[in-house]
Amino acid sequence: MKNFIFSLGVSIALIALAACSTSQQSGGDLTGQIWALSELNGKSLVPGTGISALFTSDGKVSGSAGCNQYFGTYSVSGNSITFPSPMGSTMMMCAQAVMDQETAYLNALGEAKTYSVSADQLTLFSADKTSLAVFQAQSQDLAGTTWEAIGYNNGKQAVTSVLIGTALTADFGSNGTLSGKSGCNTYNGPYKVNGNQITIGPLASTRMACSDPEGVMDQEMQYLAALQTASTYKIEGNALELRTSDGALAANFNQK
Repeated sequence: MKNFIFSLGVSIALIALAACSTSQQSGGDLTGQIWALSELNGKSLVPGTGISALFTSDGKVSGSAGCNQYFGTYSVSGNSITFPSPMGSTMMMCAQAVMDQETAYLNALGEAKTYSVSADQLTLFSADKTSLAVFQAQSQDLAGTTWEAIGYNNGKQAVTSVLIGTALTADFGSNGTLSGKSGCNTYNGPYKVNGNQITIGPLASTRMACSDPEGVMDQEMQYLAALQTASTYKIEGNALELRTSDGALAANFNQK
């Protein structure tokens, strides 16, 4: 009887130890979150920049590297992680400090060997356990945020940059009201969110007429129309994207 009790106790202990070991070996779930980088190689990011990572269940990773958008693949096994091939990216040029940071970030991904997810924090480690990159789960809460547009859909199946000397903004109030500048006038109206879905409008604006720069009134009309076509949104790093129901870009913004 004593031998049976001893054997049972050992079995329970081994099961508990195995469960603990399995838990320690698993780095945690990477998917279902947009991760915003808060620390790179032990340093804060260049002011005004945002770096992000979105991991999908089919082994793809993408995001903003601070200047360019990047994309590639990843694989995990327990708490091990690798990014097996060089990342692809867009080819924009930004200030040198931002480009240097972008290079350092993509290099850090290539050096990552293990990872851990703890609450709302993701950390990538090198082979010698040095922290390479620390991310925080990106809030998708629009209420109380203010953005400046960098591009909008002109309604002719093209995304257009904002005219030099004008500003298009979006201030999402905590009371469900969207307001901002539309280039010449100011505007306001309701917005509603449900998950990553959004509806905007109807929007109303003041009635000023502007002639400088040329095309400012057309831009205003197209921008307000684009906002009201938005069906989904995504906050990634310091950027906001609004997309239509068919996935086309309605407008994209940087956080003010």
